Amino acid sequence: MSETAKILLVDDEPAMLRYIRTLLEVDDYKVETASTGEEALQRVEKGMRPDLVLLDVLMPGIDGLETLEQLRQKRPGVKVVMLSCVNDARKVVQAMRLGAQDYLTKPFQKAELDAVVNQCLGQGKGPVGGEVEEVCDDIFFIAASPAMRKIRSQAALVANVDIPVLLLGESGTGKEVLGRLIHKLSPRAHRTFLKVNCAAVPADLLESELFGYEQGAFTGATHAKPGKFELCNKGTILLDEIGEMPPALQAKLLHVLQDQHFSRLGSRSVIRVDVRILAATNIDIPQALAAKRLREDLYYRLNAFTLQLPPLRERKEEIPILLKHFMTRMAERYARPQLPLSPQLLEACQAHSWPGNLRELNNFLKRYLILGDENLAAAELQPRHDGNGGGAQGDSGTKSGETGGGLKSLARNAKDEAEGEAIRQALEQTNWNRKQAAALLQISYKALLYKIRQYGIAETKSHHKLSAGA
Repeated sequence: MSETAKILLVDDEPAMLRYIRTLLEVDDYKVETASTGEEALQRVEKGMRPDLVLLDVLMPGIDGLETLEQLRQKRPGVKVVMLSCVNDARKVVQAMRLGAQDYLTKPFQKAELDAVVNQCLGQGKGPVGGEVEEVCDDIFFIAASPAMRKIRSQAALVANVDIPVLLLGESGTGKEVLGRLIHKLSPRAHRTFLKVNCAAVPADLLESELFGYEQGAFTGATHAKPGKFELCNKGTILLDEIGEMPPALQAKLLHVLQDQHFSRLGSRSVIRVDVRILAATNIDIPQALAAKRLREDLYYRLNAFTLQLPPLRERKEEIPILLKHFMTRMAERYARPQLPLSPQLLEACQAHSWPGNLRELNNFLKRYLILGDENLAAAELQPRHDGNGGGAQGDSGTKSGETGGGLKSLARNAKDEAEGEAIRQALEQTNWNRKQAAALLQISYKALLYKIRQYGIAETKSHHKLSAGA
C-alpha cells in the first residue's frame, strides 16, 4: 500500500494488546487499540477509518460477533479478522456470515499474523501476482476478480473448521478445484483427498463404491473391498453431483454425517471413520427439494456452509489471465510452442458468454493450440443463430435469407472443420487409441465415436495427412 495502513486492535486483555501491537508496529503499521467493543465502535463513529480491524471474539459487554455486525453496518467495506482462544466452529461460521475476512486462534506466531494481515491488505504474494495458486499437481486455483478473491478468502477460513461445505455453481466453474483447495488449506492437507462423482457411477454400484462390501455380499463379490470412506479416513472426500445420488443412499450418507460410522455391504460390524465431507452440485436446490430428489435433512446437514462459484460470464476480467495460464500449461504438456493471444482473439473471448465456463475455455484453447489457426478459433466463438432466431430475417426476402444462411453455414463449417481437425490431431497423437484421445479432448468415449462417424474420419487417411504435415 502507498500509505501506512491503519489497524484497529480490539481485545480486553492488556498483555495481548501489547503483544499484538508490538508485532504490527515492527512492520510500521499504524496501530490503535481498544479494550471493548463499545470503545471500538465509538472510535469508528467519531471518524476513524481503519484499513483493518483485529477483533477478539470473547469480550465483556458487546462481544466480538455483535461488534463485528455493527462495524459492518457503520463501515460496510471494512476488513475484519476475528481473534479467539477457542476454535469454535459455530462462531467461525457465524463470523464468516457476518463478513469476517479471516479467523486467528490465539496464541499465534508472527508469521501467521503477517500472512493474514498481508492477505487482507492486498500485500500477499502468490506464484503469479497472487492470482494463480497451485493446489496440487497441474491443478490451479485462479482468483483475479473480486468475487473469486472473496471465495478464496472464505475457503481459507472454512478450511480450518471441520464442518461439511456445500459447493454450488454451474457445470465447469471449478467446484472440484475449490474442494481441493479447501483440503489443501485444512489441517487434513497431509491426508487423503478423494473425489466420487455420484452421477458417473451407476446407482446400484454407488453404495459399494462409497462404503465397500464383504466377500459374497452380492454376485461377483469374490473378495472383500473397502469403500472410499474407509480409504479416506482422516482425510477429505468430495461427493460431486450429490443431487444425482439415489434417495435411499442419501439416507445412509446422512447417518454417516451424523454418527461417523457405517457398515460394509454384507457385514454387520460397524466401521468408524473420521472424514471431512465436501459436496458439490449444479442442480436447482429448491426444485430438487420440492421434487424429493434431494432429501431436505441431508441438504441442511451438508449446508453447514455454502460457497457459490460465479459463472465465467460474471468474472470476465479473469479471461485474459485464464487464457495465458492455460496456454502455458498446455504448451508444456503437449510439447508445443505457445501461440499468440492477439487483441482480436482476446476481444472475441471477452464477448463470448462461455456457457461451459472454465471447461469450455480450456477445451477452446486446446483446439487453438492443436490447430494453430487464430481465424478458425475466432470463428468458433462467433454467435450461432438457430432457425428460430433467424426466422424473421430469412423470411423477409430471398436475397436476405440466402446471405444469412451463407454466414451461418460459414461459421458452422469453420467450427466443424476446427473440431474435426482437433479430433484427427488427438487420434494421431494417441496412435488412434480412442479412449486416450477422448480423455485428451475431455469428451466421453461415446461422443468421440459419434464424432468420428459424423466427420467421416478414417484412420488411414487421417494418419497420412497428419504425417505429411508434421
